[in-house]
Amino acid sequence: MPEDSEKWLRVIGIGEDGWEDLGAEAKSLLYESKVILGGERHLKMLPDDWKGERILWTSPMRESVQKILSFRPDEVKNGKSSFTRNKKKDKVSVTVLASGDPLCYGVATRLLRHLPIDEICIKPALSTFSLICSRVGWSLPDIETLTLHGRPLEMLHPFVQPGAKLAVLSKDSGTPQKIADLLVNRGFGKSEITVLEHLDGSKEKKFSGRADSWQHSAGADLNAMAIECIPVRNADVIPRIPGLPDDAFNHDGQLTKCEIRAVVLSKLMPIVDQVLWDVGAGCGSVAIEWMRSHPRCSAIAIEKSKTRLKMIEQNAINLGVPLLKIIPGTLTQVVENLPLPDAIFVGGGLSNSNQHGSNSLLDICWKLLKPGGRLVAHAVTFETEQQLLSWHKINGGDLTRLSISRADSIGKFNGWKPLRPVTQYSVTKEY
Repeated sequence: MPEDSEKWLRVIGIGEDGWEDLGAEAKSLLYESKVILGGERHLKMLPDDWKGERILWTSPMRESVQKILSFRPDEVKNGKSSFTRNKKKDKVSVTVLASGDPLCYGVATRLLRHLPIDEICIKPALSTFSLICSRVGWSLPDIETLTLHGRPLEMLHPFVQPGAKLAVLSKDSGTPQKIADLLVNRGFGKSEITVLEHLDGSKEKKFSGRADSWQHSAGADLNAMAIECIPVRNADVIPRIPGLPDDAFNHDGQLTKCEIRAVVLSKLMPIVDQVLWDVGAGCGSVAIEWMRSHPRCSAIAIEKSKTRLKMIEQNAINLGVPLLKIIPGTLTQVVENLPLPDAIFVGGGLSNSNQHGSNSLLDICWKLLKPGGRLVAHAVTFETEQQLLSWHKINGGDLTRLSISRADSIGKFNGWKPLRPVTQYSVTKEY
């Protein structure tokens, strides 16, 4: 691997106090650079005697990323090394300035999707999360970290658990009040909120309070928060483990019941960075629980009913996965525009599927499912059950009959009320 000074692209983390926070090596790399990209506040931190080209970071981020990639040396593009010292004077060295740790929700993460680490020198500053912990006395491995910068506030919901400690990057000065309101509405009004402005800079400021008595006026846009979640009586506690109560969802009765849903998710096996197709999503319960299992699990809910599409959208917001992708229509109508899935749940649509030939719903799903992917399908009618039986005979897998009974009143007595049994087919595609 080439030395840092020989790489054409440098990503340097810079603290609140700017140039004075940088070490000698980082300063030297900046002076060697012919082009520097950064936000407005970053570029203002450069010394007057630096004479290279300054490029302001633009939104959306992909435009700036493409600008950076345009400086990539031709010899690198062609698979040849451009890092020899005798060429150093001739190459264009590019530096990106970023706040704190560029690998913590930062630009370096995005650049590494396009470039190998052999081409990038990364010099991080302390991350905001480390600084938060140092100010409130928390251990970094014991907390949850997330950013609300450029993301919906509702993403906080899955993290709000009794006793949870959260380090949160704010969107702006109004974020603390919005979070306080969210916590109160969830029944976590006793939660302690600490706001930290201009962390590790000469203007650093800290103030704290309870969510249910938050009266601090909006301060600096550049702030972060430490939140200790403390519930009050009858708090709305929603676990991350699959099998949420049915009444946690807005639905019309057509949803995968909580006991069955827990079994479905165990077969689908949510894995970080993998994609689920929820086909015939209903109210979106399976897709939502898949995404709640981990912030980096993504899902696509496919549903043709306009009424249920609205239910999915509202459930996704209420349960903290507002980034759930919702697609109107049937799978056959939209399949060409979808990313390939790592797991598929067919909760509806089999009854209208062609039962024979290569264009059946299950055939389409199986063809597009990635190697190692999991397919789970449900049937509640004789006709759809027959499809699963036929598919099992040809393709193997597991068949399970799931039957649930719940206690219910029978006049002045009590007894068991059976729910409609479900035939479940599950199979894993070989690598």
